[in-house]
Amino acid sequence: MKVLITGTTGYIGLRLIPILLQNDIELVCCVRDIHRTPEEYINTPKISFVEVDFLKPETLSNIPKDIDAAYYLIHSMSSASTDFALLEAICAENFKKYLNKTSCKQVIYLSGIVNDNVLSKHLNSRKQVQHILSDGDFSLTTFKAGIIVGSGSASFEIIRDLSEKLPLMVTPKWLNTRTQPIGIADVISFLSKSLLRSELYNKSYDISSTEILTYKEMLLQFAKIRGFKRWIITVPVMTPRLSSYWLYFVTSTSYPLAKSLVESMNVEIIGKPSNINKLLDIKPTPYITAVENAFKVIQQNTIISSWKDAINTPELSDALGKHINLPHFGCFKDIRHADIVDEEITLNKIWAIGGNTGWYYGNILWKLRGYIDLFFGGVGLRRGRTSDTDIQTGDAVDFWRVIYANKQDKRLLLFAEMKMPGEAWLEFKIIKKQLYQRAIFRPKGILGRMYWYSVFPFHGFIFKGMIKNIIKL
Repeated sequence: MKVLITGTTGYIGLRLIPILLQNDIELVCCVRDIHRTPEEYINTPKISFVEVDFLKPETLSNIPKDIDAAYYLIHSMSSASTDFALLEAICAENFKKYLNKTSCKQVIYLSGIVNDNVLSKHLNSRKQVQHILSDGDFSLTTFKAGIIVGSGSASFEIIRDLSEKLPLMVTPKWLNTRTQPIGIADVISFLSKSLLRSELYNKSYDISSTEILTYKEMLLQFAKIRGFKRWIITVPVMTPRLSSYWLYFVTSTSYPLAKSLVESMNVEIIGKPSNINKLLDIKPTPYITAVENAFKVIQQNTIISSWKDAINTPELSDALGKHINLPHFGCFKDIRHADIVDEEITLNKIWAIGGNTGWYYGNILWKLRGYIDLFFGGVGLRRGRTSDTDIQTGDAVDFWRVIYANKQDKRLLLFAEMKMPGEAWLEFKIIKKQLYQRAIFRPKGILGRMYWYSVFPFHGFIFKGMIKNIIKL
């Protein structure tokens, strides 16, 4: 059996792959940038990666035509684009037209629960995508989920931030909205167990736990699990815009994602009953158990995927690979090198940079830069990193994006996603027992040059201290 996966490097896709491989299924995984191929699967049997951009029909020819089934996991929940609904529709249309030329029998689509006459823009877009896919020559199986609870999910991380940071919360009225959460493990079970099940062809199912909870109840139960006592007061005066800013400043979410979530949270998300649990022999996990399971994964440092790793920076939207070769002309540079005593220790320290580890020197200044970025609508330092020790191309590291990470090449390259008038790279590379550290900034206009000279006094001791502490035993 050959199965196509779209959204390969997304939150769901990365968790679905190992389950399907356990079932001895041959996988063809679509990635928009071949440089984002997950390192652990590069030499894995029965899995191949093809570079495909569903907004560019000419790239779809890279997909083999002898596929039996496909997973459609493409969405733009955190996209800053105002035309995300149009983009999602174009992707779905291009996907459908190409799959009509293949031997695909079934497409499995993960959508959102839609049960209200007044839908958010994102839920309405999901509904539109389902309508487009249902018109294909293949059979469509649609699963609709509400709040997904799991390590690294946007919903989980937002609830975690609110519960752990605020003993007293004055919150928007949508915290009283009812919803039916579902654990990430259950979502993956529904997706994997439905593969080529003919009784599910051309059917749509809402999937959720058996509990109906308000967002307020979810926050309080989460806090109780963590051993916190919390008080929540809801007020009716917060507009959607104010609510979005409230989420953005208090939690680690981006503003576009906060805005999308607020729009969705104003609508009740309660699943319609069906026989799908019985058909697939799945007993959905209670909310409390799903939260406890998520923390087991966090404590073991085995988070497979995170919403933070979704790339929404315009400069990186086409491909990461084009940023691998650092620019030379019209750039400001801070280049340093130092002798290494122990290559392995140094390399491991480079691979742990950012997040909980910090930046090895001047962490207060790095935090200040993060607050400034946050003030101007950037990501700040709040994203951290998915793993404290492992790093892969495409990962988020605070306000940087990993462009290249290869321990064999002994090279790590980061691209700045902070708000600034220009582009910035930070590279670490080991050559013949020497560590080379390069900070490159390509300014944009006069403002870019003014920016570089304004921060230049700090670069001297920050970058000097950083390389010194990285090579230190």
